[in-house]
Amino acid sequence: MLMSDEAKLPKVLVVDDSRMVRATIVKHIRGQFDVREESDGEAGWEALLVDPAINLVLTDIGMPRLDGYGLLERIRGSRVGRVRALPVVIISGDEDEQARERALGLGANGFITKGSGAVELLATLHSMVRLARTQNELEESRAALARQSPVEPSTGLATESYLQHRARQEMSRARRTQTDIVALVMELDDLAPLLARYGDHVVQLIGRKLSKMLGSRIRAEDTLTQRSASQFALLAPGTDLVAGCAFALRIKQRLENLVMTYRDERIRVSVSIGVASAAADGLSSVGDLLAMATRRAEAGVAAGGNRVIGDRGEVNQAILERQAAPLLSVDAALRHLRFGQAEEVTTQLPELISTLMPLLELLESRLHCGFPIARLKQIENKTGSGGDDLDVTQTHI
Repeated sequence: MLMSDEAKLPKVLVVDDSRMVRATIVKHIRGQFDVREESDGEAGWEALLVDPAINLVLTDIGMPRLDGYGLLERIRGSRVGRVRALPVVIISGDEDEQARERALGLGANGFITKGSGAVELLATLHSMVRLARTQNELEESRAALARQSPVEPSTGLATESYLQHRARQEMSRARRTQTDIVALVMELDDLAPLLARYGDHVVQLIGRKLSKMLGSRIRAEDTLTQRSASQFALLAPGTDLVAGCAFALRIKQRLENLVMTYRDERIRVSVSIGVASAAADGLSSVGDLLAMATRRAEAGVAAGGNRVIGDRGEVNQAILERQAAPLLSVDAALRHLRFGQAEEVTTQLPELISTLMPLLELLESRLHCGFPIARLKQIENKTGSGGDDLDVTQTHI
């Protein structure tokens, strides 16, 4: 019969280069603990990464390849929460008080001297298991409270579940009132190099800095959450795609001028922002809206970072100004031409071509006038792009 989860013995990872020491420990704790043995810190570290059943670590200090200090430092600096929170007991021999202080400073939870009897060893290990169980229960309680609370205590921002709840409400309201709702997903660029150079702690500090900056720039009706160490999501009801992109550009530009300092080292960061609109993208569900914004943010990161991506690709200030400008009607364009104001019309030729395209296609199909329909469609498609390579003077009708 298989043993249930509740009946499973706590699992101890014993790391010591002495086979005799390991055998003695196993003899003392057999029957009350499951044991995994490794002969050096490097092997112990690899075991921690592949064996999630390990509940605590019992390690010597002096070992080949990776010593106990190095193993302890890796455990406490791990990006894997399960590993980082493991209780670690040091098997101490003749080390002086300074060695113990160093181990405590690196995050050791306790010490056992070599040659300790079974009673002392078991008492220490059982107390560490209770400590780990209490920490796990505390984390689970915090997670449960976070799911119920609209605010994440560690960031002061909305929880992911509350963002989803608000998004469903606002999507319903937008459909009733025929208004729009926009989602922005902001992804920190170059996460892997930041983690490799500075570690998880500094990335968390950067995340807190970004959350404060973003939180101070949103409206009362907006909802902002931090979805991971490197990703934020913003819900902006009553906002259209152009306004959402304008806000995203302001955030991007603000970060371009922001310099953070850590241990006298200057750190510059950038974000890629994906913007999605329920109306412009034809989306009717919260999941689809956030997923679209996420994909666009990821596309910005993949393209090199420090980008805002909308429904037609990358957005810059020139594109935004053109999209925000009032559209010129055909009648107004003709009036400008009569008064010799060709420049007023030239800047909006792509929009005018888009308006007239059905008529031009009809004329070409019936009268065969030789209109360059294919070329005109190329110009029409420049409406949502930068348009820097567009030479409208070379198209003749």
